[in-house]
Amino acid sequence: MKRRDFIKNVVVGTAGLAIASPLLAAGNRKSAGKETHSRKSGIKASAGNWPVAVCTWNLKNAVAKAGEVLKSGGNSLDAVEQGTMVEEADETNMSVGKGGRPDRDGHVTLDACIMNKNGDYGAVAYLQNIVHPISVARKVMEKTPHAILAGAGALQFAKEQGFTEENLLTEASEKAWKEWLQKSEYKPVINIENHDTIGMLAIDKNGDISGACTTSGLSYKMAGRVGDSPIIGSGLFVDNEIGCATATGVGEEVLKIVGSFLIVELMRQGKSPQQACEEAIGRIISRNPKYREVQVGFLALNKNGDVGAYCIHEGYTYSMFRNGEITNTASGFFNKI
Repeated sequence: MKRRDFIKNVVVGTAGLAIASPLLAAGNRKSAGKETHSRKSGIKASAGNWPVAVCTWNLKNAVAKAGEVLKSGGNSLDAVEQGTMVEEADETNMSVGKGGRPDRDGHVTLDACIMNKNGDYGAVAYLQNIVHPISVARKVMEKTPHAILAGAGALQFAKEQGFTEENLLTEASEKAWKEWLQKSEYKPVINIENHDTIGMLAIDKNGDISGACTTSGLSYKMAGRVGDSPIIGSGLFVDNEIGCATATGVGEEVLKIVGSFLIVELMRQGKSPQQACEEAIGRIISRNPKYREVQVGFLALNKNGDVGAYCIHEGYTYSMFRNGEITNTASGFFNKI
């Protein structure tokens, strides 16, 4: 059976909803129960409409910083690094950097990666006690022959590069962890800050693309767990000829389809960023009958500056800097909660 015929006939859930490839849908499509197919988020730009920066979730301060770098003539790599650093240092954002929710043993562990216009890539995984893992990831890319450093080795490298250790477990995140210990159960909760990674994509005035992704991972995860964020092609992928993509949500689902790479390759085949994001979500849904229990959101930007975003459940948003203005937009979604 051909793949597209197979996708047309996949049945998801007890309602017997037949899911066709998202690329075949037009407009809004309602089905059994509350499920809908909304396509209102894609933004199309004129070719060469640069500079532009976009990031997952309603993180206007982060995208404003990236926009500041781009507006002053800076490059896309500096823009995405400095933009994501804003959230890493924000103790009120309990899913990134300092103040991030810990693992089940009470340790804040961080994952991050960065890619430049040349496709060079650096990442850190399971890094502790460093506020800005995105900057350590950039050092991995620029100062080592490697792509990923993890755990104690990543921390040792960070200190050798001049980064200072700091306790990342704030009073608020420690309190939330202790409350979780009383429940002694683990289940991702849709659209709260237990998995809202910040992924940022940018094109500078020269048309060069870079991306960054940073997170403290799923709250109260098992010690040693690493999600999609530091993994090239899953949490982030950049191709300067085509575009870039990033992911947020439950990383295990993104890893299984190599989501960001998939989206960029779909754009290479002629799909718009919006169509590519929808197809990637469609693949997750078609292979996971329990998709209602998880959230995944994708964000994509092509070489023209066109933006697309799509997620499993409503509630995912993205922020954008373009033409000196900052906006926040609700992503299209498959399932209405």
